[in-house]
Amino acid sequence: MRAVRLSVVTAATTVAALAAVTGCSSKSDSKSADGAIQVTASDDACKLSKTEFAAGHVQFSIENKGSKITEVYLLFPDDRIVAERENIGPGTKQNLTAEVKAGSYEVACKPGMKGSGIRQKVTVTGGAQTPKRDPKLDAAVAAYRTYVQQQADDTLPKLKTFTDAIAAGDVEGAKKAYAPSRIGWERTEPVAESFGDIDPKTDVREDGLEKGQTWTGWHRLEKALWKDGKIGDEEKKLGVQLSTDIADWQKRVGTAEITPTSMANGAKELLDEVATGKVTGEEERYSHTDLVDFKGNVEGAQKAYELLKPVASKNDPALTAELDKQFAAIEAQLDKYRTDKNSYEFTSYDKVGESDRKQLSDGVNALSEPLSKLAAAVAK
Repeated sequence: MRAVRLSVVTAATTVAALAAVTGCSSKSDSKSADGAIQVTASDDACKLSKTEFAAGHVQFSIENKGSKITEVYLLFPDDRIVAERENIGPGTKQNLTAEVKAGSYEVACKPGMKGSGIRQKVTVTGGAQTPKRDPKLDAAVAAYRTYVQQQADDTLPKLKTFTDAIAAGDVEGAKKAYAPSRIGWERTEPVAESFGDIDPKTDVREDGLEKGQTWTGWHRLEKALWKDGKIGDEEKKLGVQLSTDIADWQKRVGTAEITPTSMANGAKELLDEVATGKVTGEEERYSHTDLVDFKGNVEGAQKAYELLKPVASKNDPALTAELDKQFAAIEAQLDKYRTDKNSYEFTSYDKVGESDRKQLSDGVNALSEPLSKLAAAVAK
């Protein structure tokens, strides 16, 4: 879910919260790549060292000089996402590698991770063809495209179980079907978010609403089920709308722009989702099904990594050895909270204590740091 993931109250509070929850620091991915385009983000500016550059593998070195957590996007003219890096804390740096064709784009910095952002137009010169790359990466993209489509296809019947229960006014049935209906989405969320308009309708939380935006989607229904304990006519209409919006996602998945670097960056984004929404308990604040989402995010990240691994292991064997180790570690941590080893049933997250949440956060951070280097490894 791309929205406000942490409340930004003051600069000091934000930095403290981010450090405590996500382990974000200036040490993370802070070394600028040679020849990288410098992106300097602040609370009221988004400056680039150059706004015209050649097509191919492009590296951005991002520094947040503002007082708020920010995120940076490279966008097509229609606001579809080419590449993004989220949750960049004040005073920290992050690197982003993207595969970009010739054309016109915009770079958006979003202080507080809200709104359309402060934008800079950029021009990418050269041929429109895909940069030459290892055939194994083309195979990885094809396999990942199949995986993403299958996840979307599998979501429809699970969502129908959920929305049928909503339509019938069956609160308990809807509660049972809620988390399973989200698994395919959570595994492939960066692709869903890349379209720009679907995520705000289906997966936004109440504190992530933009001014004038009507709250719809899973989390609006989550609140009705767990906090209000009722399903009224409005919720039934919202169930119908959610079905329509997810069917739209399922039809559009096949048109998504997918490259090896977008797969790698998407894997990192899924870990960011875990760090700032699931570990904190903010994502599923009423149902407390955060660990189900957590598992889906990790599985989606691991799938992208495994498909890219044949090339990444050749280019950076030490990195893939570390990623193998950290993926195994986080899976072992999650397994401790499974109430049924053969299903997606996990401990309610409100029953997970602060020390255990800290251990989960540490595990996510240990995986997230090397995962941030995967895009650069496959682009070598």
